[in-house]
Amino acid sequence: MKNPRSALCKTSIMAALDIFDAFGEKLLDSTDSSAFDQLLLQLLLKASQDKKFVCEEADKSLTVLVNSIAPLPLLHRLHGFVNHGNLRVRAKAAVSISNSVSKMGSEEIGEFGLVLLLQMASDLLNDRLPEAREAARSIVFSVYKAFTENEKSNPGEAWQSFCEKNLSTIQAQSMIKVVSSSSSR
Repeated sequence: MKNPRSALCKTSIMAALDIFDAFGEKLLDSTDSSAFDQLLLQLLLKASQDKKFVCEEADKSLTVLVNSIAPLPLLHRLHGFVNHGNLRVRAKAAVSISNSVSKMGSEEIGEFGLVLLLQMASDLLNDRLPEAREAARSIVFSVYKAFTENEKSNPGEAWQSFCEKNLSTIQAQSMIKVVSSSSSR
């Protein structure tokens, strides 16, 4: 994938897609963790580059990856990429995280960490790329749904309290605004 020739790069991405599709979960068990992280980084880099046909193939490969590996172990791998220096890589990682989180139930979200996801989404809400901000909103809705699932009395107040407890005042206000703006539509 590191090859500068786009056609070779696209072919290697297509091969990775086939490997994800065929082996899925087994990849995490059988590969060196740093090798998998390097592959993931290369896919995120290729998905964020200017060559459209390479970018589209890398996006497809990331989608297959998200669909073939359980969300929880994949989130642990993707988590570090939301702080990447390249804003396009951050955005692609955010989209993959959002897609993974949307497949999770409230128990799995709780296992990964409601607070961790909330803080991650809060940081991404202020990203420069709209793709990252939209993925952050999706993450917020998933966290909100998981958090309020067991709240019988006023879930809005509980959500506000949860956000204020775990975020700065400005970040908490942003989270409350995201949720309230969607419920007012």
